[in-house]
Amino acid sequence: MPVSFARHRGFTLVELMVAVVVAGILSSVALPTFESQLQQSRRTDVLIATIAVQAAQERFRSNATAYGGLAEIGVSAVSAAKHYSLEITASDADGFELVAVATGVQSRDLRCRHMKLTADKMNLTHASGPDATFANTAAANQKCWSL
Repeated sequence: MPVSFARHRGFTLVELMVAVVVAGILSSVALPTFESQLQQSRRTDVLIATIAVQAAQERFRSNATAYGGLAEIGVSAVSAAKHYSLEITASDADGFELVAVATGVQSRDLRCRHMKLTADKMNLTHASGPDATFANTAAANQKCWSL
């Protein structure tokens, strides 16, 4: 009786290596894009925090002669989702300056790591940058402050 060899089906080592290389190429393209989208969505945290600070400042100012610091207006020094630390760097009767600095994983957001809101006599100015110089161009600044 002849011996019949059953043919085993599966992947060869070459096919498996090609699949691994293709997966590596796809992930090297997809992961930076995904990280960029995550950073952009985390910026919502600082936008919500600046709105909360503005509202608290206006409530405080309605009962005082000047705008106040974070403790005076009752706002935490950390944003709600803890992606940004907040600091009022200046406040007087005419306005205030709020600086937000990315913390934790959000600090990898190089373009929008530092964000600043300046309120001066009812005029709001937004600035952003990779460092405390807030040196982004107008186009880059627009991308940091809008979703």
